[in-house]
Amino acid sequence: MTPPGFRAQFRCSDGCDFRAGLTEVVYRCPRCQGLLEVEHDLAALAQRSAAEWKALFDDRFRRGPWPLGSGVWGKKEWVYPQLAVENVVSMYEGGSPLLKLDRYAREVGLDDVWLKECGVTHTGSFKDLGMTVLVSAVQEMRARGVRIDAVACASTGDTSAALAAYCAAAGIPSVVLLPHGKISIAQLVQPIANGALVLELDTDFDGCMKVVQQLSAAPGIYLANSMNSLRIEGQKTLAVELAQQLGWEVPDWVIIPGGNLGNASAVGRGFLMMKELGLVARLPRLVVAQARSANPLFRAVAAAGGRPTRDLEVAPVAAQKTLASAIQIGAPVSARRALRALEALDGLVEDATEQELSDAAARADRAGAYADPHTGVALAVLEKLAARGTIRKGERAVVISTAHGLKFSDFKVGYHARTLAGVEPRLVNPSVKVAPTLGAVQEAVARRFGGKA
Repeated sequence: MTPPGFRAQFRCSDGCDFRAGLTEVVYRCPRCQGLLEVEHDLAALAQRSAAEWKALFDDRFRRGPWPLGSGVWGKKEWVYPQLAVENVVSMYEGGSPLLKLDRYAREVGLDDVWLKECGVTHTGSFKDLGMTVLVSAVQEMRARGVRIDAVACASTGDTSAALAAYCAAAGIPSVVLLPHGKISIAQLVQPIANGALVLELDTDFDGCMKVVQQLSAAPGIYLANSMNSLRIEGQKTLAVELAQQLGWEVPDWVIIPGGNLGNASAVGRGFLMMKELGLVARLPRLVVAQARSANPLFRAVAAAGGRPTRDLEVAPVAAQKTLASAIQIGAPVSARRALRALEALDGLVEDATEQELSDAAARADRAGAYADPHTGVALAVLEKLAARGTIRKGERAVVISTAHGLKFSDFKVGYHARTLAGVEPRLVNPSVKVAPTLGAVQEAVARRFGGKA
């Protein structure tokens, strides 16, 4: 199915000449300790024209033979070309909706705003895009006799859900380390339901990340966090799919929530690969949006005058509690990767307060969305950039929604019940209790809309 010339391998992302096969258990360069990235043979890929790639991807999208109808595996040659198809573990990920938010755009002073709903997928977050690749790679390794007893991750909720589901489908044991009391009930129950060994640690995500790296240093435990560049390969298809849904055009702006920063790196890789192979003519500008309570990248970039460059040092911070719990990360492992993407895509970094993210999510909801708090961070940053004139009318902006709002129903309830700490909701819409009579209902309708029901 895949021509012999299409190959990929690990290489050091920091410039060493270290290379390794994708079936090797390795996460960092043994020479400089830099993170790895997947290197594709672009010369071989360029043997197909841009028009041929577009036609192939369009022909497979949501309808190709299993598993090529997946939004990820329909682009297999760009992800993990030499993986045996029988080892693919897919939940038909990707293919998520791209919504045009006209009403919301008018309210924030713009006219072309879209929402890429990556949470409309099997486990309810964009993490499925990367996890299908990682677990498929583990399936391939095990088929070749590589010892992997279990796959482990640290998580603020969504990674653990994706890992548990894909491992359950493949029959591979999974272990997830979660910060006790810092994720939603919906996120906690997902890996439990899928049979993972769920360990709640009395620490934050950064503490869980430290322990899981120590755990995965032992033989037989494979690391599933986004420092593993196989995850990045799946997540980069988000950028390709976005261009595909826009008729192989790119927006002017892409705004994405940033926590561990692997997704920002992945989106950048996707756009750069498309441009190099001629599928798009230009690059969008990339914006990473952070919660002010956990904003190490924003602080570093602001201290450097607001321009992200690849050599910038991102000092860890003690992440404070935020409603955007999945990005409550003070020591992002993919900071250097994200900075390279931001530099290449003329990017910006901005942050948002709890008040701003809560109101922005509610404003988008009033226009028909159902935004989780992390998407609220990206929306709030969009609004700030629009207010400053950085993003202007006539420019197309796409906000990446990273998870489904139903995972964060407590956030929604708390907003409209006025119980979110430190937030005074400006778009509150509580339910109204009325007597079970026609007259009482008509009176309530008249109070809301005026006139008679």
